[in-house]
Amino acid sequence: MKKILFSICTLALLAFSAVSQAQEMQLGPGDMLKIDVYGNPDLSLETRVSDGGTISYPLVGEVAVGGLTPIAAEKKIAGLLESGGFIRKPHVNLVVTQMQSQQLSVLGQVNKPGRFPVDGKRSLTDIIAMAGGLNADADDNISLVRVRDGKTIRERVNLADIMSANGAVTNPQLQPGDVVYVNRAPRFYIYGEVQKPGSYRLEPDMNILQALSVGGGLSARGTERGVRVKRRDENGTMQILNVKHDDRVQVNDVIYVKESFF
Repeated sequence: MKKILFSICTLALLAFSAVSQAQEMQLGPGDMLKIDVYGNPDLSLETRVSDGGTISYPLVGEVAVGGLTPIAAEKKIAGLLESGGFIRKPHVNLVVTQMQSQQLSVLGQVNKPGRFPVDGKRSLTDIIAMAGGLNADADDNISLVRVRDGKTIRERVNLADIMSANGAVTNPQLQPGDVVYVNRAPRFYIYGEVQKPGSYRLEPDMNILQALSVGGGLSARGTERGVRVKRRDENGTMQILNVKHDDRVQVNDVIYVKESFF
């Protein structure tokens, strides 16, 4: 019984918190509003906030609601109705049915890229979860593009560090208009006499022996003495290198395993 009561209380607190955060959000262009006035069904209205941050409301005309919270917008509409002599002490109820202005974008290697509402405080990990999580090609390094005080700020954060640092690495708090881009993980390629030739994710500090293991190991005709790496130098020239098992694999390396003739 205590566990049930605790769960009910927790859900109630979460619901209250969500409602409180929604009431604190500022209205903006594209938001869909449903407005009712108690006892006056003819004043019920569903409308969209214009690009200029205004709505057209019966009797009072154009009302600037951009930048106001829903509660502040209710009070403003009520004040206009009363000051205009239309209704005495009107009770206005304004509900945001679709929050278009308070959104951010998640792009790149996630399962559900797109635009997502920022209803209250949302961290980077919250938004990644809303986008369905990272897909198989995702890198741990994530790019953020944010506008703060009129300046565009670009930064990179490492999701693995955030998740494993026990709070030592800050989980960025995101705001409407931010762009999250999940980069594609670096790759290497392996072909020739291996069990599973193809393209694979390059893990940090991966060596040649580990790369061969990812490729399923040598085939029956493969030889460890016949491992070569094709790698471009700084000038873009392709080089063919003899490598050892503990040599590090680099981004876009092409590992080739020769056939044994004995």
